[in-house]
Amino acid sequence: MHKQLKLSALDLSVIIEGGDAASAIARTVEAARYTEQLGYARIWLAEHHNMENIASSATSVLIGHVAGKTDRIRVGSGGIMLPNHAPLAIAEQFGTLESIYPGRIDLGLGRAPGTDQLTAAALRRNNLGTAYHFPSDIRELQLYFSDDNTAGRVRAFPGEGLDIPIWILGSSTDSAYLAAELGLPYAFASHFAPAQFHRAIAIYRQHFKPSAQLDKPYVLACVNVIAAATDEEAQVLATSMYRMFLGIVTNTRRPLQPPVPSMDPYWTPEIEQAVKQMTACTFIGGPESLAQQLNTFIEETDVDELMTTGNIYDQGARLKSYRILNEVVREN
Repeated sequence: MHKQLKLSALDLSVIIEGGDAASAIARTVEAARYTEQLGYARIWLAEHHNMENIASSATSVLIGHVAGKTDRIRVGSGGIMLPNHAPLAIAEQFGTLESIYPGRIDLGLGRAPGTDQLTAAALRRNNLGTAYHFPSDIRELQLYFSDDNTAGRVRAFPGEGLDIPIWILGSSTDSAYLAAELGLPYAFASHFAPAQFHRAIAIYRQHFKPSAQLDKPYVLACVNVIAAATDEEAQVLATSMYRMFLGIVTNTRRPLQPPVPSMDPYWTPEIEQAVKQMTACTFIGGPESLAQQLNTFIEETDVDELMTTGNIYDQGARLKSYRILNEVVREN
């Protein structure tokens, strides 16, 4: 496995059965502090709306909270759904974050609404065409951060002149072309949308144009990892994740459920197939099998960074999963 491979975490502040938003955010802070101790490069939080079991809707606010509870780890958005916001507002928010926590803030940008169409309309005040402005909105955001806007009639304070890395997030080939054209690092959501992953990163690398931010392609893959002392224990822990995806597929979302001995009572063959397709980039097991799975994945994809999300019910087991993954990556 690549010794240079960076390891990072994605945390959605998922609410567990018996928990609430406050406890979910506390779990996120604990995960951030623990992964920082392990040497993870960054932890990202994601914008979702109208989802009662996810507490990261006010993403910029949560980034500030997590950054304030940690010392070194980079904290960012995976991502901010830019069509929901005026670029100026995001420039000011992230300019403020970077001013408070210099050198530690990432701005990952996505085109999707992070919610359903009705909620998107509520966020965008019926201006649903904003997704089509995504490329121009990114350029507008870059202008607000640059030193070239000092004569502009609209300027971002704080924000102007700050070095805040912008990432393009994607789950399809459209985003690959855009990230390549803009010369920005590319983070792919293979943890829930793996179907176009290989094609997208090939397009990105083929069409990449160097920019002021980046001189060569940089690929981050977000994947599901459930690590434990043994394969059997990891498979049991993974049932919480599978039940979460089952809820997405069947539109019966619930708080993250405790693990169960087997998924057999919970899904039909058709639903199992749908869930397994969504979670194709998932690595479950003890250290030895995890190393084999990840070695194969990294050899096939040559990613620069692995971002892990582990929807594990028990917080102790979740932190242990981060530790085992870190050991596997560093030792192989």
